[in-house]
This record gives sequence, structure tokens and C-alpha cells, in this order.
Amino acid sequence: MHDIDKIIENLEHDYPDSICSLQYGKDYELLFAVRLSAQCTDERVNMVTPALFEKYPTLEAFANADIADVEEIIRSCGFYRMKARDLVNSAIMILADYGGKVPDNMDDLLKLPGVGRKPANLVLGDVYKVPSSVVVDTHCIRISNRIGLVNVKDPVKIETALREILPGDKSNDFCHRLVLHGRAVCTARSPKCGICSIRQYCDYGSGKE
Repeated sequence: MHDIDKIIENLEHDYPDSICSLQYGKDYELLFAVRLSAQCTDERVNMVTPALFEKYPTLEAFANADIADVEEIIRSCGFYRMKARDLVNSAIMILADYGGKVPDNMDDLLKLPGVGRKPANLVLGDVYKVPSSVVVDTHCIRISNRIGLVNVKDPVKIETALREILPGDKSNDFCHRLVLHGRAVCTARSPKCGICSIRQYCDYGSGKE
């Protein structure tokens, strides 16, 4: 039985600090960090962004940056040419179209270069505290399917399904906790079901899968 309230409660107990693992100080820095995290680990991104944000401390600095210089700094994140272009062009667009402020709604966020629903939901949830923001990453896809909360791999469908069952004020933190749980317990290859606090509510852990 999928008792979502108990699942949330147990994960809150296990991971009281449900903060984003990406390090940032300004709203646009979170947006840029999550863009760099595509096909890259948060750990690697956190190693790269201090130098990046030090060299380009404002949106104006990013907007005027030499893309080749940005490429060199973020090279180890992979797909660095595309990502560098997206960062610079996003800075230009935020300054020109949104008064230097990262948009606070899904429609406008999705207009920014390289921004999909995952980074948009992350910004809405973490920066603007918008209720029912659901960040669907690889951990969320894997664990929500294992538990049996969803039975689909499509991120948009998972986002919709989780939004229907998660309390609006809990959804963003729930997704952060799934990341922490996915790293510590419900790993991709060898989940540690024996020590999992939500095993009894999980199809995989309880043998129902």
C-alpha cells in the first residue's frame, strides 16, 4: 500500500535537510548550475561553479562573456560548448526581457535557452517557493517507479502524476529527499532494501513488483 503521508514522514525523518545539492548564492546561479548538471554529476558542477561565478559575478558579466572563455571553465561538465552558449544567451535574455530577474513562472522559464521542465521546476520550488513544484530527475524517475507511485518513465507524465498525490507544500522537498535517498539507499544497481525506512510502502522493497 502506498501511504504517501507515511512515505513523506519517513523520508523527512531520514533527511531533515532537504536542500538542493547544487551550490549557489543567487537565483540565476541556480539556473546556470542546473543547466551544467545535465549529463553531469552535481558534485562535478559544484567543483566548477565557484571559479565560474567568481569570474562572472553578475548577469551583466555573463552577458558580455567570451563564450570560449566560459567553455574552458566548464569543460569538465561535458557538452561544454552548448552549455556555455546557453549560459551566455540566457543572461542576455534575462537582462533584456525580464529586467535582470529570473522568471517566476513556467512559461517564461521554458523560453530561456537550454531550460526544460526539470530546471524550471527547481527554480520555481527553491527560489520562488511555488507550491506543487515537482523536479523529475533520474532518482525521481527510478524511485517513484520502484515504489509504485507511477508506472511510466516519461518525466512530464511523472511530474503530473506526482503533483496529483503530493501535498503542494511538500512536493519540492519530497523530490530533494528522493535524490538523497537515491544516493544513500535506493541506488540504481543495488538498492539497500534492508535498511530502507519506506520498504513496507514500496512495491519493489516489499516484493510486489
